[in-house]
Amino acid sequence: MKPDFSLVLGGPLYQMYLRTHLSGNALELLSRRMLVIATVAWLPLLLLSTLQGTAFGNTVPIPFVEDIQTHVRFLIALPLLIAAEIVVHRRIRFVVNQFVERDIIAPEDLPAFRAAIDSTLRLRNSPIIELALLALVYTLGLWLWRHEIALNVTSWYASDEGGAARLTAAGYWNMFVSVPIFQFVLLRWYFRFFLWFRFLFQVARLPLRLLASHADRAAGLGFLGVSINAFALVLLAQGALLAGLIASQILFAGRDLLSFKVQMLSFLVFFNGVTLLPLTVFTPHLVQAKRNTAREFGRLVSRYTNEFHRKWIQGGAPPDEPLLGSSDIQSLADLGNSFTVVRETRLVPFSLRDVGRLVAVSAVPFVPLLLTIFSLNDVATYLLKAIF
Repeated sequence: MKPDFSLVLGGPLYQMYLRTHLSGNALELLSRRMLVIATVAWLPLLLLSTLQGTAFGNTVPIPFVEDIQTHVRFLIALPLLIAAEIVVHRRIRFVVNQFVERDIIAPEDLPAFRAAIDSTLRLRNSPIIELALLALVYTLGLWLWRHEIALNVTSWYASDEGGAARLTAAGYWNMFVSVPIFQFVLLRWYFRFFLWFRFLFQVARLPLRLLASHADRAAGLGFLGVSINAFALVLLAQGALLAGLIASQILFAGRDLLSFKVQMLSFLVFFNGVTLLPLTVFTPHLVQAKRNTAREFGRLVSRYTNEFHRKWIQGGAPPDEPLLGSSDIQSLADLGNSFTVVRETRLVPFSLRDVGRLVAVSAVPFVPLLLTIFSLNDVATYLLKAIF
């Protein structure tokens, strides 16, 4: 029986989705969910700022329609975070099933494996966790937004009155509804990262059945690379959020793109590292599997090579057995190829291609920011020169 594992099918918010017909039991109705949540977060801001005369024109330094950071947060990053749920649900379930289907977990260790699953699901479903996240959003989250993210200029959401910022009607909705919705959804993803790391750590404590001769060059754990791509949309959303923040600083605070190079590099290193780090818990298993298999294959290769030498080099082959067409030579080549696979076994269950793909997806949101340094014609010229 396959393990029933999901990082996203549970918790009070998921139950609310079911009751309000925003989701089916397997996260169906994705378009409806994305549309409704993004509408609740964004549309009232447009309507309220329009009523107060700060949505368009030059009535304030930053009208609503020009606030790139807000549009990116609620119309791009938030839908991406919601869409990521169904991707993670499907791919992570596949990954967890592979531990059983590939016989990596021995039958006697299946109860411990299922106990790790049950423990993860209990935490996932905990209403206390989501209440704590909600409390965090309405305390630290709002403080960070007000003091570190919100621009200190008159805008559609706040006006400067005697040195003190006063929220407008749109600003109150933004601060107490829209921003908390986004922060809560984002924090739930951080919590899921923690659940995934915790689950893999528990699995890594079991005696896994790995062979470094496996063709995936990860001793049979190569399927774990799928989990990296599963979280790509989360990183894309996080990158879009940072890109929107940088764009606002460039357009309205007089900053330039190069002044954010440390932040962009730190983002790529940190979030890609957080995504890859959970898989490194299997490194000790891979080291041990590579060492054991190399030792066993070394003995096999030595024995086969000695027998091959005695038979075909020293003349021990029967007179009626032809050299041409002998399967012994092909077997020797196959054995050498298998030994090469053992030596090339990676010490992490993901490849450089997996890492490169993840970094590329994470960096995509920063590409449009290049237009603040180069014109579109300059970018097209550089691309043509690079190609031709």
